[in-house]
Amino acid sequence: MLVLLAILSIRFGANQNDNSTVFNAIFNYHSTDINQRIIRDIRIPRVIGAILIGAALAGSGALMQSVTKNPMADSGILGINSGAALMLTLSFVFFPHLSTQATTIFSVFGAAFTSILVFIISSLKKSQMSPTILVLAGMAISAFFAAISEGLALLMHLKQDLAFWHFGGVSAVSWSQLNNLGPWIFVGLAILLLLAPSLNLLHLSDDSIKSLGKNINVIRILALCCVVILSGISVSLVGAVAFVGLIVPHIAKFLIGTDYRQIIPLTLILGADLTVCADLVARMINPPNETPFGLIISLIGVPFFIYLARKDGHNA
Repeated sequence: MLVLLAILSIRFGANQNDNSTVFNAIFNYHSTDINQRIIRDIRIPRVIGAILIGAALAGSGALMQSVTKNPMADSGILGINSGAALMLTLSFVFFPHLSTQATTIFSVFGAAFTSILVFIISSLKKSQMSPTILVLAGMAISAFFAAISEGLALLMHLKQDLAFWHFGGVSAVSWSQLNNLGPWIFVGLAILLLLAPSLNLLHLSDDSIKSLGKNINVIRILALCCVVILSGISVSLVGAVAFVGLIVPHIAKFLIGTDYRQIIPLTLILGADLTVCADLVARMINPPNETPFGLIISLIGVPFFIYLARKDGHNA
């Protein structure tokens, strides 16, 4: 499915291409052909970016749901994306000429700060906190940081410049960004895959985990680092896109059960499927104009979030 969606995304868009043009752009490239240049320089990095970001957001969502024992956890809903976006806004306001790597550092720092807040909130009580309380706290943090970002953007006349990050999209992903930030996403995904067997233990109590000889604090710290890397870089590349990490892990669990050794790899693939498909739909709805990428995801994510909230309320 992912391969098929990637091929369709490379071929279709504002400028339609036939199969031979796509083949030649990949295997027999001629820089004088404008259609091949569009495929090679714009669409291929865009598709690769969508794949990496989809995997990163879905994987961080699965990780947060496991560590916080909260089925509604997601980097967007819990405010981590908004924290990263706020620091990105501050970098535009005070350091407008920073490089992509430097703005990414700001974004990762914002994600780290907000993640620490979320984990502090989730650890306020020794007993498990209600998922609803944690989500409400995360949404409050998200609304607060989003309000500051909006205010700074209006005050400093940066509304148009920051519109891309508010709505989300992969249209601006370039080979340069992939070369600089792609390896860090792979590092985060590698940590996530290594953590997968340990995530099965998190269904147990802390005392039970310690009796098995595992250090729960090490697992949580590594999980926090992984979420920070994946969420921070994702926001710096495509903006504050929510709900990918909420939806995809639940689909993976529905398909293959509750073993995180299987859930995590499938979640990464399904997350890439979702973002590539959403990006393709965003381009095809009203060509040559693009519908905001984040809007397509939200149209699916908001009803799913309401369903989970109602389900949690009934279980409580």
